[in-house]
Amino acid sequence: MEVFRDIDSLGNYLSAHRCQGRSTGLVPTMGALHQGHLSLLSNALEENDIVICSVYVNPTQFNNAEDLENYPRQEAEDLRILEQNGCHAVFVPDDEIMYVEDPVIRIGFGDMEGIMEGEFRPGHFNGVAMVVAKLLNAVNPDRAYFGQKDLQQFLLIERMVKDLGFRTKLRCIPIYREETGLAMSSRNLRLSQEEKNRAVNIYKMLSRSAKMLESGERWEEVHKEGINFLRENGLEPEYFEAVSAQTLARQTNVFDKNRVALCVAAYVGKIRLIDNLILGGSL
Repeated sequence: MEVFRDIDSLGNYLSAHRCQGRSTGLVPTMGALHQGHLSLLSNALEENDIVICSVYVNPTQFNNAEDLENYPRQEAEDLRILEQNGCHAVFVPDDEIMYVEDPVIRIGFGDMEGIMEGEFRPGHFNGVAMVVAKLLNAVNPDRAYFGQKDLQQFLLIERMVKDLGFRTKLRCIPIYREETGLAMSSRNLRLSQEEKNRAVNIYKMLSRSAKMLESGERWEEVHKEGINFLRENGLEPEYFEAVSAQTLARQTNVFDKNRVALCVAAYVGKIRLIDNLILGGSL
């Protein structure tokens, strides 16, 4: 497995493979790898000749300095995991490589970012879009792999790729869950066992809500019950929304539309977790 810390050497490596007609896949990560990341890697390895994984904690997508400081970093372990699982190359840049100067442009998404993560994390998606655009430019992959857990992020990146004319095909991989149903997340490393026990109620709430909607309950009642369920189980909800899994528009008559996603963010102690459930299946 090759490890690159600058864009030029990575580009030379990729050019040599492209000259031989090999396809490339990109798996962008912020490290602290878990089985969810490995499911992205596995899909990428199945569909491409060469797979590059990036490991970079992007500062511009954090609007909470404490969250950035506390985000788990374990580069040596991440590299070991990637090598053991067949990754061909890893891009591990630092801030000076990714941001030679502070960017002056901003990437906005209109109504698509005005709810959920965008509402509670102002500037977050500008930072996400900026770093993903930089990675796509640096790697120019045939395919790039993202997890459904960050559904809003994926749909915004999908729109950016379309609007800016990137030729990379995007793949959204279903959420990888622990046996308890808890969505795999790097932030889970910061949870105590007692907090993890509480956190499983996020997915329980989504599953309960989906069943209520299937039985004909009105969204307003489902929303109220969902919020109360989280609070009764020691979590503090930030939002619980039913949105289009294509446009992110809020839904009220959820079964009058196709591909509706139930999305939630909630605090378990000081740790903020997100999850979602797409009615009828994945993207």
